[in-house]
Amino acid sequence: MQSNVKDNVVFASPKSEEERALVAGACVRKLGIKIPAVLDEFGNSTDQAYTGWPDRLYLIDADGRIAYKSKPGPFGFKPEELKAALARVSPLHESTSSN
Repeated sequence: MQSNVKDNVVFASPKSEEERALVAGACVRKLGIKIPAVLDEFGNSTDQAYTGWPDRLYLIDADGRIAYKSKPGPFGFKPEELKAALARVSPLHESTSSN
């Protein structure tokens, strides 16, 4: 993908959990990702369970339920929809989001 080349985040497919973690960490650093990132296990069970491709944003509530699922990204990402979902699941979010 040309944007990966431009951002210098092109890696060979990892062959182990350790390599996968190193690649993921490098991508987070190089892309300046500021939100918490998690790494799926090598069998990709989370990806398969949550339809991780194409990219989607999920908001999981305190009870472990999906409170928001975006349309496929990046064009399906609607920050205002996510903000509204955050406000629904977290009364604190509304008062802190303007800070």
